[in-house]
Amino acid sequence: MEIVAATNNSEKAREFAEILTDLGISVITMKDLGIKIEIPETGKTFAENAMIKAKEVARLCNLPVIADDSGLCVNALDGAPGLYSARFAGEGASDSELRAKLLKAMENESDRSAFFISSVVMLFPDGKSIEAEGRVSGNITYEEKGSGGFGYDAIFFCDEIEKTFAEATPLEKDEVSHRGRALRELYKKIKGEI
Repeated sequence: MEIVAATNNSEKAREFAEILTDLGISVITMKDLGIKIEIPETGKTFAENAMIKAKEVARLCNLPVIADDSGLCVNALDGAPGLYSARFAGEGASDSELRAKLLKAMENESDRSAFFISSVVMLFPDGKSIEAEGRVSGNITYEEKGSGGFGYDAIFFCDEIEKTFAEATPLEKDEVSHRGRALRELYKKIKGEI
């Protein structure tokens, strides 16, 4: 079965493909189909945003679509950047600008605890959907560490692997990450359906 990843982020598409390939699912990207759209994230929850993305892409193709919305929630910042994780430093900001703004916001904070959350949805052409969620807890570092990953990975220290996501190998990150957990939960639910 072919499914479309509702993302322009190649790392997300890779994570989707790695976990779902055992089910005989091949993940193609919006780019593969020539779909060039920016989808406004107007939902009030991560799950709503994931569904908005899935529906927009499904409108343009007759294939199942997988979409996620995820973000970093920092306790000392009342859950920010949260739903606005990708736009925390303004529209079009680079990953390094996002990290710099968050580190600046955390300058005087002693509580560095945070968690990543991911809501994933698979939407089928008949309108049926399967949803899952994953979380991982950790702390915001005082400086960037590591060169892998994307987004906030270089400043998110994961207690379970005792390093930042940017210091982790893709396999180490997939084992504990919010998206990896959500996708494995989705995998179990899909396996029961197909």
